[in-house]
Amino acid sequence: MLHLYFPLFQYPSYLQIMNQPAADRLLIADPFLKDEHFMRTVVYLCSHSNEGSLGFTLNRPFTHNLDQLMDGIEVKGFPVSLGGPVGLSSIHFIHSLQNLIPDTEMLNDNIGWGGNFDVVRKLINERKITPQQIRFFVGYSGWSSGQLEEEMAEKTWLISNAPSSILFSLNQEDCWKNSIRLLGSEYEPLINYPIDPQLN
Repeated sequence: MLHLYFPLFQYPSYLQIMNQPAADRLLIADPFLKDEHFMRTVVYLCSHSNEGSLGFTLNRPFTHNLDQLMDGIEVKGFPVSLGGPVGLSSIHFIHSLQNLIPDTEMLNDNIGWGGNFDVVRKLINERKITPQQIRFFVGYSGWSSGQLEEEMAEKTWLISNAPSSILFSLNQEDCWKNSIRLLGSEYEPLINYPIDPQLN
């Protein structure tokens, strides 16, 4: 992964202690990361272990809505995001409806990953689910064993908790900036950094 580190900004020392990759955390791209798949992205990690990591990019809108991609969806306008560059023939979802969707893998007390899609389709068509309660993704972001740790060592990512206000926000355009703000006021200068450090 291509990474340019801008040495004039020093991250607070506690960041490396408290923030490690784990399920139910956000990966926030370093402001100078130029990888075409992850530049200025926010990824929600759903799985992280010695075998690898998997998550979904929150702020890359897909070109089609859910009713255009899946048969049997009668309600129009449910947005879909490009979850990452891997598995682009698959659709995934996270949600805050754990009591309504069987077979959900719970990532915390409120956020679930996956579940019975026939039930999801029925709830959508009955208008019992809103886009503020469920997020759909085409594809996913994946890392092989040790790969994410290597990227962390290269300061490719910042890590934060994952509040519902970020996970289910319909404002994908400001997702990266709002996620940076989660880290505290000392990180806000990152929001205004140019993608090319030579322009600073």
